[in-house]
Amino acid sequence: MTTRGLTWDHPRGYDALAAAARQVNQTRAIPLIQWDKQPLEGFESAPITELCASYDLVVLDHPHIGEAVVEGCLIPLDDLFSPEKLAAWETDTVGPAFASYQWDNRHWALPLDVATQVMARRPDLLPDAPTDWDAVEHIAATHPVALSLGGPHAFLNLISMAAGRGHVIAGDDMLPDDIALDCLTRLRRLAAQAPRGTVDKNPIALLHAMTHGDDIALIPLIFGYVTYAKAARPVAFSDTIRAPGGKGGVLGGTGIAFSARRDPDPAILDHIEYLMRADTQAGFIPAHGGQPSARTAWENPDVNAASNTFYRDTLATAEHALLRPRFDGFPAFTNAAAAHLRMALTKGHDDGATLTALRDLWRDARARARGDLDDERT
Repeated sequence: MTTRGLTWDHPRGYDALAAAARQVNQTRAIPLIQWDKQPLEGFESAPITELCASYDLVVLDHPHIGEAVVEGCLIPLDDLFSPEKLAAWETDTVGPAFASYQWDNRHWALPLDVATQVMARRPDLLPDAPTDWDAVEHIAATHPVALSLGGPHAFLNLISMAAGRGHVIAGDDMLPDDIALDCLTRLRRLAAQAPRGTVDKNPIALLHAMTHGDDIALIPLIFGYVTYAKAARPVAFSDTIRAPGGKGGVLGGTGIAFSARRDPDPAILDHIEYLMRADTQAGFIPAHGGQPSARTAWENPDVNAASNTFYRDTLATAEHALLRPRFDGFPAFTNAAAAHLRMALTKGHDDGATLTALRDLWRDARARARGDLDDERT
């Protein structure tokens, strides 16, 4: 029986998986694997239970893990791969990406792809990257500086800025008053100067606009996509603004998980092992438009030469990336919080009232969560 997999609709999310599927399928009478794709918005917010009911393999984001475990819709990888293999993959994974898929002392997905919020700029319009937030605001007075506010990203900007100063989202208050208010005020000032029409764009649309026109010179926080580092008018990606001891940008990327709807056969396990192999991560995946998870690939000179040093220039951020909460209900909270924050930023609402509203949503989400909260586990 053919294994059905679901990934997301972008060359970075689909092309390497599809190419590997063609490679393994060509010698078989019945295809081993078939990949479908969904839009980025579905990947970020679609209920994991619905996806697992229809697919054998699901490419997911780590904040969905708490819900998936509560619903029992994934097979723990400890039942499929040896401890030695899991340990080896963990050792070679960039930053906290492998750990992001661990919950209840089990492993639930393999980090196929690693991304974090980083800084993006057009080097022909802005030769040097700013090194602090005051410099970002100074640039915004003379250059078009956009914010990534579409979908869940408005809220991710807030917690990333706070984490860069050493404050990780947790507890009933979510973030300390002074830190949260300072970040909200800065976001509001930058949003007031952002180029027209950028407020609702997702990261892919913003980066596409950067490579196809001169309307955006800088985005201080946006998920990195190697695709746009190699464009005709390339985007230069660099590390986020981070104080000593602070976290890098929010961790993104994708994990590949086995749904509980049927047991995988040995051939598909072998295929997933092939995707995770160091030589595949540093060779086949980047050669087919993918963005690997292995440190071996991120540090590889040939991979960096082919990507305008995308990996080398953002590795420090990836190694120190902020791991988002993964408790049951966090993705839905993020979408609701981001929608409120986006409205507040664009309409210039009072920052204190905005923080109160975000905390109300946060506390309600924590109260409704099934299972443990992240900060109860650490």
